[in-house]
Amino acid sequence: MRSGKQWMSVSDLMAGLMMIFMFIAIVFMLKTQKEAERSRVIALTYQEYQQSLYKDLYAEFEPDLQSWGAEILPDSTIRFNEPDILFALSSSEINERFSQILADFYPRYIGILNSEKYRDNIDEIRIEGHTSSVWNEAGLEESYLQNAALSQARSLSVLNYVFQLNSISQYREWMTSFIRANGLSFAERVYNSDGTEDFVRSRRVEFRVETKAEERIYKILESLDSD
Repeated sequence: MRSGKQWMSVSDLMAGLMMIFMFIAIVFMLKTQKEAERSRVIALTYQEYQQSLYKDLYAEFEPDLQSWGAEILPDSTIRFNEPDILFALSSSEINERFSQILADFYPRYIGILNSEKYRDNIDEIRIEGHTSSVWNEAGLEESYLQNAALSQARSLSVLNYVFQLNSISQYREWMTSFIRANGLSFAERVYNSDGTEDFVRSRRVEFRVETKAEERIYKILESLDSD
């Protein structure tokens, strides 16, 4: 009889352990599903922002890109690629052709970003100057520093030019809160398919937009965490 009672207690113990393991498994599955949902929401939120802005920019500027020597990257960065159009060699003075392009491009560009669709979701607008790694016969350190100064001067020249355009006067106050000029030297060079530096395409100017997608994502994650 004692052995029977002992057997029953072991059975009860095993049943209890099985219930605990099942509970742990269910909790783990729910946590995994929640993490998957978080990842899905993050991806969709970011994709929604990027794709919408890219489509609107491409629809506006596609007819002009080739003549401007420009392209729109998947992250909505607009890249002006032709260094001979942009500036004189080793100079921050804007060439006449590039000033004409900017006068056409920038009012349309800032008009899209300041539209009701995007205005409240803009975190920063960056005018970025980029160079190749070449600076006469200078070594790496001097070449980087000289190109840093040049790229910063060029980005500021572009900012100064577009800021003075009469056609964007209604946007100036808004722009002061969001637009920045950054010189990146050759920190973000463009490379050929064989891994060598593309010295021509590395010398460029880019207009890059940072949205508040991350802020929106954090709010979504907080709401999921509170569920």
